[in-house]
Amino acid sequence: MATRLKDVDVVIVGLGWTGGILAKELSEAGMQVVALERGAMRSTNPDFSVPLIRDELRFATRHGLMQDPSRDTLTFRNRQTETALPMRQLGSFLPGEGVGGAGVHWNGATWRWTGIDHALRSHYETRYGKAFIPPDMPVQDWPVSYKELEPYYDRFERTAGVSGKAGNLRGARQDGGNAFEEAREREYPLPPLEPSYSQQIFADAAAQSGYHPFPRPSANASRAYTNPDGQRLGACVYCGHCERFGCEANAKGSPHITVIPQAMARANFELRTHSWVTKVLLDSTRRKATGVRYTNVSTGEEYEQPATIVALCAYAINNVHLMLLSGIGEAYDPVTQRGIVGRNYCYQPGGGGVGLFFEDKIFNPFMATGAFGTTLDDYHANEQFDRAAMGAIGGATITVGQSNGRPIGYRPVPQGTPRWGADWKKATAKWYLRSMNIGVTASNMPNRYNHYDLDPTYKNVFGQPLLRLTYNFLENDKKVVGFIGQKAAEIARRLNPTSMNAPGTLGDYSIVPYQSTHNTGGAIMGSSPRDSAVNRYLQSWDVSNVFVLGASAFPHNSAYNPTGPVGALAYWTADAIKTRYRQRPGLLT
Repeated sequence: MATRLKDVDVVIVGLGWTGGILAKELSEAGMQVVALERGAMRSTNPDFSVPLIRDELRFATRHGLMQDPSRDTLTFRNRQTETALPMRQLGSFLPGEGVGGAGVHWNGATWRWTGIDHALRSHYETRYGKAFIPPDMPVQDWPVSYKELEPYYDRFERTAGVSGKAGNLRGARQDGGNAFEEAREREYPLPPLEPSYSQQIFADAAAQSGYHPFPRPSANASRAYTNPDGQRLGACVYCGHCERFGCEANAKGSPHITVIPQAMARANFELRTHSWVTKVLLDSTRRKATGVRYTNVSTGEEYEQPATIVALCAYAINNVHLMLLSGIGEAYDPVTQRGIVGRNYCYQPGGGGVGLFFEDKIFNPFMATGAFGTTLDDYHANEQFDRAAMGAIGGATITVGQSNGRPIGYRPVPQGTPRWGADWKKATAKWYLRSMNIGVTASNMPNRYNHYDLDPTYKNVFGQPLLRLTYNFLENDKKVVGFIGQKAAEIARRLNPTSMNAPGTLGDYSIVPYQSTHNTGGAIMGSSPRDSAVNRYLQSWDVSNVFVLGASAFPHNSAYNPTGPVGALAYWTADAIKTRYRQRPGLLT
């Protein structure tokens, strides 16, 4: 029998970026807030102190900050005709677990999504006609415009301490920034990070080819910074231990050093760690949530936490899983195309990058950050880029970064090198300092058959059905990566490398090797319950006191990383709850 606890105003499921922002904003507004996090407490000291955090085996290889797939995972298949099998170890993506969530181990790339991203269907139908969008590709506009969200993008950038260079201030183009970005009211809070040598020579070659290189915006602080809430960030030391690690210098804008301490300082906020939410509880009408049921995983005790508002702020995959387990909204069926929850799952194809090797250049790859880089948006945000020539919807960024040169994971060698043995050892020693990579990261459009549902066979540690993922790269993805991969190769040849690997191509998606932790969709936002699970305020159409935050709301995936709009939408939702829902509960319009 579950122990029933005292009612609160808000219960938050998961305390990463979205949960942290909501916790801070709603507790500051005087609401009684409880956050339930199924992982442990974390803080920079002692958890990320030197030399502990420099353990590549523990954190990068054995995923010390990630979700434990032996307790909860998902099943996967490429096609409807296949039997899905459990993902027994983390690979393609790395969900976080613990206070701060994936915001602790992220790289820090922080984008504002493009005007095209905010109005995707309208853009393509207007420019190319309705027939250009395949019938099995359910793309749709966001219900929130870029202009509406711009102040919230700004708030998130200043909270996280983003380093970058504006390319468009109030409609005036700025030298050195992204020539294709939407207008912003203010410059980035911090100047760009120092570029690496590989970024400098890439920028020169790209500019000579007529492209528009600019520094990738990064929540790695280029200098010491105090954010608007008074939280202090240190300057990045380019240590090369960023993605998959917590930051030893507090230089990476993470929720555990920004928004969460602000909430923790308030008497009306309570954090409960090791608290695994298994169900959102609904009343007899199934139109109102009464709270959540959770288990303390340390003791095995079960509790019910009643609340006026339930906010699902877990990782995108886990939000959708909890909705399906709780019966919030109708589950999507790809055959009949009825239902909403589980629809529009998207990922982020890479694979079109080019590896370059030089006898006469030294790059020092160990001097690195998670997100600094030099990027081209000419085939992504550029509205003048003719997608008809590519024959596909979407686009891709082309980037040279330098995230790490760690000894276990960083072993670049030319194509044709043996995978082990004496020749492999010689090649890794020769090319460690003398290689760079030009990466291609593509957008991903939804397909009617790429979706989530509940697995009929496999269960988690609580006996609940696992989430099942059906997903594959499709023809549109292969066209985008192939087309823009060739453009990356053209720039690479301008650098006159000793040798270069051919740009990669896409086959079937594999869940085994790491690619990105950019899973989106499943509880998408929209302007009507006919085509979305949540409205423009990320409020469930079906259960109006449930808000579902995070990248699960995105109807498609951009070539940009998702954290920028994830944070902006969290502030947008928090304002809607504080200024509108709290006074008049019900479905917001």
